[in-house]
Amino acid sequence: MPSYTYTAREAGSGREQQGSIDANSEEAAIAKLLSSNYLVISIKEKTVKGGKSAGGKVTLQDLVVFTRQLATMIDAGLAIVQSLQALADQTSSKVMKDVIRDVCSRVEGGENFSAALHRHPKAFSKLYVRMVDAGEKGGLLAEILARLATFMENMARLRKKVKSAVMYPTAVTIVAIGITVFLLTYVVPVFKEIFAGFKVDLPGPTLFLLSLSELVKKYFFVGLGVAAGAGYGWWFLINKTKGGREFWDATLVKLPIVGPIAHKICLARFTRTFASLVRSGVPILEVLNIVAGTCGNVIMEKAIRSACQDIEKGDGISVSLGKHPIFPVMIIRMLTAGEQTGKMDSMLERVADFLDEEVETTLSGLTSLIEPLLIVFLGVVVGGMVVAMFMPMFKLIQAVM
Repeated sequence: MPSYTYTAREAGSGREQQGSIDANSEEAAIAKLLSSNYLVISIKEKTVKGGKSAGGKVTLQDLVVFTRQLATMIDAGLAIVQSLQALADQTSSKVMKDVIRDVCSRVEGGENFSAALHRHPKAFSKLYVRMVDAGEKGGLLAEILARLATFMENMARLRKKVKSAVMYPTAVTIVAIGITVFLLTYVVPVFKEIFAGFKVDLPGPTLFLLSLSELVKKYFFVGLGVAAGAGYGWWFLINKTKGGREFWDATLVKLPIVGPIAHKICLARFTRTFASLVRSGVPILEVLNIVAGTCGNVIMEKAIRSACQDIEKGDGISVSLGKHPIFPVMIIRMLTAGEQTGKMDSMLERVADFLDEEVETTLSGLTSLIEPLLIVFLGVVVGGMVVAMFMPMFKLIQAVM
């Protein structure tokens, strides 16, 4: 529901008051204030930067469900306001409920559906709004919403696959670090006291482990703080500075193993978004501008915006994008074939499916390979510490014998 800030005067005392009020429209807000004996001096809707209404961020799963159900309802012949009211009542997410109700009240007040969605940039991306706008203008809103739901489902599936592939090695690494720190701070010092009574020279691995234990006990929190500071500094560099983000995006695609996967994920997002917007009837230059902001790689974004300038001068899409090495030959050839046959959306959709399959296959193979490697790593770390601790005992037994 929209929120309005107001300046009003109390009818009895004449005192000026300022505050905010929630209402479906400005007229409804004024009526509420009048019923409370306030004379309205000024009133305006609460907005954030860009004139958009404040609103929370919704999860991708909630957005997919909302889009799929709305497409089904509209395709069945229900009015959009009636559909939105039903979806607002049945959703369990408070943020999503508030967003849908606000959109519904705006549509009831005469706004276009796409314009109402545009008021909530945290919930609905530029891609989403432009596809809905194209669907409204072309009379294909149900079809466009169904395509949007399918598009987001594909993206969610790929994202889930990447997260699951990263989660296991991350969890094992954290456990390995935790076990190592525990052994160094609590177990190794006990053995140190035992070794103090031995009248034999300790082996090199044991001396190293005892020195490392002292170091960890003495500087653990300092090291933790340095690691946290370094992690935050790296995050700030690649997320908050333009140069740092460009450096990281350019380096990431060149890294072994991880680089090709990251590159294919960006290309899959580029081709699938491109195909969806072209199929929805969005003008090509606007398509490229939207895709540039959603591809997820600064280097690719700069290449797309440079291609836009070449296209404005009269060059073809494939020729303009082919000037930039970040786009592989396969995609350029498919774009060329799409331009010649007039089926660019179908060609790009096939490329996106192919890239998604390649990413999933590569991730599955890596996961299968990483599991035994991590087990071996964990065994070597813990087993090495155990052996280092028991080596002096073996030496003592030999001396006694």
